[in-house]
Amino acid sequence: MRRIRPAAVSLAAAAALTLAACGSSAGSGTASSSAPSASSSVGGSITVFAAASLKDSFTAIGKAFEAANPGTTVTFNFGASSTLATQITQGAPADVFASASTKTMDTVTSAGAASDPTTFAVNTMEIATPNPQKVPVKTLSDLASASVKTVVCQRDVPCGAAAVTLFEQNKLTVQPVSEEADVKAVLTKVALGEADAGIVYVTDVKAAGDTVVGVEIPTDENVTTTYPIATITSSQNAATAAAFMAFVLSPDGRKVLADAGFSAP
Repeated sequence: MRRIRPAAVSLAAAAALTLAACGSSAGSGTASSSAPSASSSVGGSITVFAAASLKDSFTAIGKAFEAANPGTTVTFNFGASSTLATQITQGAPADVFASASTKTMDTVTSAGAASDPTTFAVNTMEIATPNPQKVPVKTLSDLASASVKTVVCQRDVPCGAAAVTLFEQNKLTVQPVSEEADVKAVLTKVALGEADAGIVYVTDVKAAGDTVVGVEIPTDENVTTTYPIATITSSQNAATAAAFMAFVLSPDGRKVLADAGFSAP
């Protein structure tokens, strides 16, 4: 089915979020029914490394977290999960890592740079096409046509690995015209009309608003990816890092994620 998605979740909506969750364990994977009050030990700056597909939702969550915890500053480094994982294991200063796949998180935990990751969201794939479409694309199988210029993420990036699985399980031979560094780069190429279709996440199509047309992939043909989050072992501000992670796992954080199109784990 082909449809135009609405605009991305507004950052203003995030400002209405209530208090930050500061008391849950980083590895518990559970959230209380409401976010507890900000702790006096929470303050200062943290740097969050997060998958590119989390840019809109985490920016909103970051602003809400800062509002609920005066004196805190959240700086983000968004990019391909595999690239971020490499940066962290090579010693880049980070306090929290939110990945678009368990595989990239495993790279970080295996290196001892993080522990006890918790899955906080699930995403599914969708086809993005220019608005208006230059070449008709109505189904996943249309991407196997030589007349359709398809772009995907690089294979070592979660969205690229998902595209490979998507094509393989549906027995499709698709020859991409390019493989991009992350999902936002794929979306940009499609929105600019430099490609006829791109494999991205449902959340990316939603965030793009009217700049692209989304072509849904039936559930029985589609694949999903899970998003784990963990605090970094070498964090210089462990209390605030744990508080941010707890906020993401709280009902308030999950609401922002749901509004952006993510599913609950």
